[in-house]
Amino acid sequence: MPGGRTLAEWLAYQETLHPQAIDLGLERVRAVADRLGLLPLAGRSAIVGGTNGKGSTATLLAAMGRAHGARVGLFTSPHLLRYQERIRIDGAEVGDAALCAAFEQVEAVRPPQSLTYFEFNTLAALLVFRAAAVELTVLEVGLGGRLDATNLVDADVAVLCSVAMDHREWLGDTLEAIGAEKAGIFRAGKPVVLGSAQMPATVRAALAALDNRPVVVGEDIRWRVHADGRWDVHGAGIGFQALAPPALAGEIQYRNAATALAALRALLAPRAPEPAAVSAALQAVRLAGRLQIVNGPVEWVFDVAHNEAAAALLATQLRARPATGRTLAVFAALGDKDIGAIAAQLDPLVDHWLLCQLPGARALEPTQLQRRMGRLRGTSELAGEVAAAAALAAARAQPGDRVLVCGSFHTVGPALAARRLY
Repeated sequence: MPGGRTLAEWLAYQETLHPQAIDLGLERVRAVADRLGLLPLAGRSAIVGGTNGKGSTATLLAAMGRAHGARVGLFTSPHLLRYQERIRIDGAEVGDAALCAAFEQVEAVRPPQSLTYFEFNTLAALLVFRAAAVELTVLEVGLGGRLDATNLVDADVAVLCSVAMDHREWLGDTLEAIGAEKAGIFRAGKPVVLGSAQMPATVRAALAALDNRPVVVGEDIRWRVHADGRWDVHGAGIGFQALAPPALAGEIQYRNAATALAALRALLAPRAPEPAAVSAALQAVRLAGRLQIVNGPVEWVFDVAHNEAAAALLATQLRARPATGRTLAVFAALGDKDIGAIAAQLDPLVDHWLLCQLPGARALEPTQLQRRMGRLRGTSELAGEVAAAAALAAARAQPGDRVLVCGSFHTVGPALAARRLY
């Protein structure tokens, strides 16, 4: 393919390269990475996996690294609205020119391998980071772990935030199978941080096989939150008092922040994290669509929860701040999700569902979505595309009502744009 293409043209091209949108495996992407001379990475690196919490934890870790003086490259996925969100250097989205230059480098050496969209994305991110001479690379796993393209990198620290049911078609239909796939990011002799003690036996077995003793958040590291939101955290070489609260909303962000702090401790060793820098990072970090609350006569809540465990956590947070009026939900989820389980967690809190049409091959028609949600306490209607559903919710909501937007990145991103919040 000749050079000179726009970003949109490059992305459209990448979608045609491989017959499957998701095709887990490292052979293709490793062959191209070798031709590019991408590995090993310069500087330090961390890989962050898990069913839920990995985007927040990776973002928190990147912010903490930057606050300690490192030039940081952060790779996350998917994006809400702009592809450039996936690749950030010191918090700033990569520019189109740098992205297209990286794509050209990948394409120059790619044949005869085909690459998935995500594999192309991962290689481009590593090229951008190399060109920018980043000192700390933070990689969020795309799907699973063992066969995810990010697992090309033998990271200095591996973080596993959580294991719950999701992506069964690719990872297996038991927590043990999913845990085994996610544990594939661990390396012998390199630190591992578990974001929770509640892990399948396969995760512990993988650690035992590597003779690796992890730092477990909630066991080795504990914290206490004060009435004003400040918090103390102790254990595994960390001992801080009265840290600033995370700017990201929700109680779960204390756990995510403690997980990021444990990973930072390992990355900085033997140097210790500095409490002032950690507090500054916690206050500065921003991440759209994670329990993002917009106050007003009508409260809007945006959350990318797209599996049962994330929906349960969202429901807990919503119960902690009950609406005085009705709750309207702008909702859509991809067809490979357990939509009935997601709906069951949220339905006790939702009075009326506005069901949306998402783009792409994995999307469901709203009528299919409605059927798969099962019997609901609240009423529901088919509301067209996300922007139209958000406009309809805004028109119908009265002071004291709440509008909840959830189910997918592909739901939250367009809704934020329609509300001119992103």
